[in-house]
Amino acid sequence: MPFANDMIDSNRERLEHQGVTRLQSRFLFEPAAVMALLRSRIVGQDAVLAQVEAMLKVIKADIGERERPLVVNLFMGPTGVGKTEIVRLLAQAIHGRADALCRIDMHTLAQEHYAAALTGAPPGYVGSKEGTTLFDAEAIAGSFGRPGIVLFDELEKASPEVLRSLLGILEHGRLTLTAGSRTLDFRNSLIFMTSNVGAQQAQRYRERFTRGWRRWLGLAPKGEGALLEQVLHERFEPEWLNRLDRILVFERVDEQWLDALLNIELDKLNQRLGRQGRSLQVEQSARAWLCREHDIRFGARALARRIRTELEPAIAERLLAQPDLLRLSCTAKDGHLLIN
Repeated sequence: MPFANDMIDSNRERLEHQGVTRLQSRFLFEPAAVMALLRSRIVGQDAVLAQVEAMLKVIKADIGERERPLVVNLFMGPTGVGKTEIVRLLAQAIHGRADALCRIDMHTLAQEHYAAALTGAPPGYVGSKEGTTLFDAEAIAGSFGRPGIVLFDELEKASPEVLRSLLGILEHGRLTLTAGSRTLDFRNSLIFMTSNVGAQQAQRYRERFTRGWRRWLGLAPKGEGALLEQVLHERFEPEWLNRLDRILVFERVDEQWLDALLNIELDKLNQRLGRQGRSLQVEQSARAWLCREHDIRFGARALARRIRTELEPAIAERLLAQPDLLRLSCTAKDGHLLIN
């Protein structure tokens, strides 16, 4: 079976032979529809979303280089700000499933010899003939009308040797496994990487402006970008960074976004309840309870965790006691959530 990129080249040649010059994208997704989904689920990251939209428009126009991946982006920022969620939403919008991607958890590749998990076992070792690898070739290749999506999560956790094994992918869009038995084609792929590197340093830097003479003078942190760049170059080699298209820095999700985040999480819960023909209305007292003492260090995940551990058990208890209840209402009283 030919690689998706071979079919792309063949189609381009056919169109050129026929003298077709009008813009007719091979990609089926519409950037506006994709961005509508992203903006409905990601808050506080306007600058990042603008860059993602620009990326999608270039891909839709199909004017990028043909001998490298469609895009290579590094998402930087603290936990719980939407780095991984953006990639999952892209998979949802483009392929119809949030898990329609090849995800590599880089924290599992912390040792140098784990590079073989990506590049395959060398000749003579177990698995070399089979071309065993963590990569999902089908998710990488995508299809003629839909790009593949690859996510390298928690990039900073991987060993330098593992990162070096990716250089060929980032530069030429191909990876030939060590035994030479298979070649994986990434030229029809969107490649994303996430990293928390520098997040703690940036947090400590901001905290210096919340106390002492800096706070008294009303100074605001302005050197955070330079700090992140320094940490980035300390962790990753220049030749590796030079192969990235974009390095996008995510903002912290602070208190001003709590209400919007709560709406997103409650909407997800209502979608799950809707499959049973049920709906949930959350009163203001319960909203305030769920948002209490929010720790911005943990971002949106802290709020989602509170819904899982406090709101969902209360709903489950009520439904088990009253299975025919279709319209639920949630209030808070005396430090407890009440479901009616």
